[in-house]
Amino acid sequence: MHAKLAAVALTLALAGCAATGDSMLAADAPRALPDAGPVGVAWADPATFTELRHSRNRYESERGHWLADLAQYMRKRAEAQLPAGERLQLTIVDVDRAGDYEPWRRLGQQDVRIIRDIYPPRMTVQYKRFDANGRLVAEGERKITDPAFLVNAAPFNDTDPLRYEKRMIDSWLRRELRDPVANR
Repeated sequence: MHAKLAAVALTLALAGCAATGDSMLAADAPRALPDAGPVGVAWADPATFTELRHSRNRYESERGHWLADLAQYMRKRAEAQLPAGERLQLTIVDVDRAGDYEPWRRLGQQDVRIIRDIYPPRMTVQYKRFDANGRLVAEGERKITDPAFLVNAAPFNDTDPLRYEKRMIDSWLRRELRDPVANR
């Protein structure tokens, strides 16, 4: 009888986790933003991301909507800088967010992301840029990082958990969208 109760409890717990849809690894989790405007953003399987593969707290790393939030931010910022008529297709290949979980911390702090300079934000992004006539003018893969993310502190929303990644994205987009020919 005890084994049956344990099996029922486990089934209900797993069903509750699946029902929340809070995991980016769920089978029905999106892999791209809906098509809208000149910038498309998609992402590879998050299970392959450094953020999840090397996390000291995989459960916390896969929770929430941080990946979709980063994709929406990339779209918004790229649309603001992209010349009229051009299109841009971005694919997030890898993400390693700033900070990490340190399980050796005291009880209750293992689920807290610790921000230190040894844990800089990193992303790998593939892109294709098209001119107003639909011709491919630039494509490639960029490994972006901000090793001085704590030194380069700028007035930014201190409560935004993605502030370091967003600042890194802003810096990359400014460089990348300046001139497609110069960036080849």
